[in-house]
Amino acid sequence: MLRAKLGLHREEDGDRALADDLLERMASHRVDYTLFFRRLCAASADAAADAEIASLFADPGAFHDWAEGWRRRLASEDVAPDARRAAMLRVNPAFIPRNQRVEEAIEAAVHREDFGPFETLVEVLSRPYEDQPEHAHLEEPPGAAMDGYRTFCGT
Repeated sequence: MLRAKLGLHREEDGDRALADDLLERMASHRVDYTLFFRRLCAASADAAADAEIASLFADPGAFHDWAEGWRRRLASEDVAPDARRAAMLRVNPAFIPRNQRVEEAIEAAVHREDFGPFETLVEVLSRPYEDQPEHAHLEEPPGAAMDGYRTFCGT
């Protein structure tokens, strides 16, 4: 599955090392997995999108260094950039049920009897692979204020 998230269509030697290197870089820079892979879709078709992805890293060079090898690997396959991007968009959701968004919906419903946030969340999550610019704020990971936050189930 990670191969598809990276836009790779066939397995080659070195793919595992490429993926492991990326995951280590993302972990050490605390990069949001969902946001990163969704933005990587655009970069697979246009290197101009790299700057937006690199900004997710404390040191943007960490992405750029990895991206050089990734682009070499992409070039080894005969896949049109737009076809690769489309395939990646099908496996990299824009929206997931983020804990803070679920909690916001619960709080609104329980404390204010406002089911609007819940209904919006359900609607957006019914189409997680579609871009929904009017709900772009729901894509965002929790901010630093949520560091260490745990839900009742410990996630």
